[in-house]
Amino acid sequence: MAISLTKGQKVDLTKNNPGLSKIVVGLGWDVNKYDGGYDFDLDASAFMLGENGKVTCDNDFIFYNNLRDAAGSVIHQGDNLTGEGEGDDEQIKVDLSKVPPHIHKIAFTVTIHEADVRRQNFGQVSNAFIRIFDEITGRELIRYDLAEDYSVETALVVGELYRHAGQWKFNAIGSGFQGGLAALCRNYGVNV
Repeated sequence: MAISLTKGQKVDLTKNNPGLSKIVVGLGWDVNKYDGGYDFDLDASAFMLGENGKVTCDNDFIFYNNLRDAAGSVIHQGDNLTGEGEGDDEQIKVDLSKVPPHIHKIAFTVTIHEADVRRQNFGQVSNAFIRIFDEITGRELIRYDLAEDYSVETALVVGELYRHAGQWKFNAIGSGFQGGLAALCRNYGVNV
C-alpha cells in the first residue's frame, strides 16, 4: 500500500524498497467549473538540480519541449493538452541508477500554459496529486494529494526527489508560485 504524504513530509524511497531503480512520477488534476472559453493545459516538468539548487545546464530542465536529459535518466512521457480522463494526466519516468552523480535533487512542478492570456490559475484546479510508482511492478509507493487551496498561483512545486546518504528520498512540497513557468525557470537557474 502506498504511503500517503502531507505537505512538508519526507519519506525514504529506496531504503524502504531495496533494488528500486525505475520509477514513474505521475501527476494529475481536475478542473473546477470554468467557462473562460479555453481548455486548461497544465504541464508537468522536472528540474534536475545540483548541490546549489540550480540546474547545471538548460538541458537539465525536462518538459514538453525537452523530453529527456542527456543521460536518459529522466524522460517526460509527453504533453497532455486538456487533462481529460481519470488517473495520471502526465508522467515522467526516472531511472535512479542513471541519474548523474552531480544531480542532487529533482524537483517536479506543474504549470498552467498561457495562464495570463487565458486568465487561469490554480484556484480553478482541484484534486491535484503526485504519485510515484515502481515502473516494473506497477506498485504505487508514494502519493501526495495537494489539499491546499490555491488562488492566484500559476505554478506549483509539487515535490522533490533528493539524495541523502546514498539513498533517494521524497519531499512533499506543495508550494505555489506566481509568474508561471518563467518564474520557476528563473528560480532554478534556467535561461529564459
